Amino acid sequence: MPAPTNDRLLRAARLEPVDCTPVWFMRQAGRSLPRYHELKGDRDLLEVTRDPRLAADITMLPLEYFPVDGAVLYADISTIFIGAGIDVRIEKGLGPVLPHPYNDAATIASLRPFDPRDRLDFVMETLQILRAELDIPVLGFLGAPFTLMTYMVESPRTRDRAGTKAFMWREPQLWDDLMSYWSEHLIEFGKAQVEAGASVIQLFDSWAGALHPDDYERSVLPYSARILEGLEDAGIPTINFATGNPALLPMMAESGGKVIGLDWRVRLDEAWEIVGHDRGVQGNLDPIVLTTDPDTAIARADEILKAAAGRPGHIFNVGHGLTPDAKPEVVRAVVDHVHQATRR
Repeated sequence: MPAPTNDRLLRAARLEPVDCTPVWFMRQAGRSLPRYHELKGDRDLLEVTRDPRLAADITMLPLEYFPVDGAVLYADISTIFIGAGIDVRIEKGLGPVLPHPYNDAATIASLRPFDPRDRLDFVMETLQILRAELDIPVLGFLGAPFTLMTYMVESPRTRDRAGTKAFMWREPQLWDDLMSYWSEHLIEFGKAQVEAGASVIQLFDSWAGALHPDDYERSVLPYSARILEGLEDAGIPTINFATGNPALLPMMAESGGKVIGLDWRVRLDEAWEIVGHDRGVQGNLDPIVLTTDPDTAIARADEILKAAAGRPGHIFNVGHGLTPDAKPEVVRAVVDHVHQATRR
C-alpha cells in the first residue's frame, strides 16, 4: 500500500523534521460542515458507519473546506460494540445506549470473543477506500476501555459517571474481566485498522478526566498500557489522548503512546515538560475559539505555537473535538495560519 504523499503528520509523530507543523482536528468530519447533513441524511452515525462508501466520503469531506494533514476515520467509539453482537444505538443527548447494563457476572460472561476483521469488515473496507483515494495519512482510532465502560456498566450513563465509578470500586474482579476483554479486542481492532490502511491509531479516552489520579493509576492505566504496547508491533505511531484532568498527564505518559494528546486545561509547554520531550504532543486549542472569528482564533493558535517553540513532535489540534457551531471559515484561517507561520 503506497505511503501518503503528505507525510508531515507521520514525521511529526516520530519527532522528525517537518516542513511545517501538521494540523488535523478531532471531529473534523462532522456537524460543523455545511455538506455533512446533505451526505448523511437522516441516518444515524452507526448506520453511516456500516456504509463504507458513505463513511469514506464523510471522512474526506473536511478537505473541501480546509487543507488538514490527516483524515480521521468517520466512526464512533461504540462501533466496537457491534463486533461483540451488542445492539448499540446512538440517542441524542445520551450518546451510545446499550440494551441493558453489563454490570454483573452473568451479563459479563455472556460476552463472546470476536475477530474485528470479520465482524467489523465495513470499517476495514472504509479504510481501504480512504487509503486508495487520499494523499494524506488516515487516522484510525479506538475508544479507550474506561470510556467504553461508561456506556456499558451504566446504560444510559449518568452525567458524573457515578455508576461506572461505583462499579469500579465495588467489583474489582468484574472490572478487570470487562477491561481485559475490551483491551484484547481493542488491540486486534487497532491492528486490523492498520492492516486496512490506517497510518496512525489514537486511543481516545473521553471520560478518564472524571477520575482521581489514584483511581486512574489502579484501574485504567494498566489496560491503556496493555493496548498501546500491543499495538507497538503494528509499526505505526500511536496517540494517547484523554480529557479533563491535567493531573493524569504523568500516568498517561507512563501508559504509552508516541504522542500524548492534550486538552485545553493546561499550558502546552508545561505539559510537554511533564510527559517528556521524547514524546510528541497534540492538541491544546480550546475548540470554542473556532466558533468566534479568524483574528481571535489565530491569536489563540499563536499562543500554542509559541509554547511549542518549533520543537519537533508538535501536532496542532483542538483539545477535544470540533463543536457543531465551529465555523469552517475560522477553521480554514487557523489551518492556513499554522502552516504559514511554521513554514521551515
